[in-house]
Amino acid sequence: MAKASARHILVDSEQKCVELKDQIENGSDFAAVAREHSTCPSGQKGGDLGSFGPGQMVREFDEVVFSAPLNEVQGPVKTQFGYHLLEVTERG
Repeated sequence: MAKASARHILVDSEQKCVELKDQIENGSDFAAVAREHSTCPSGQKGGDLGSFGPGQMVREFDEVVFSAPLNEVQGPVKTQFGYHLLEVTERG
């Protein structure tokens, strides 16, 4: 069964998500941005969600995690929880 490891940043607006993505693409550290801005408890761990399989996360999240290139920031991805930036760190 496929597994992936990812980290994410959750915020409440698409605009905030885009701003944070720009910061990361311009050299800010993903984990530091997650600790400062993410509203998800995982933010305290730099956004790290650990390892999980298909169907363990919401559909919109799964679609990105199991198809996006590794180590590239994806998003904004809208779910019922808000807007996410995702980075797939491992898949196998």
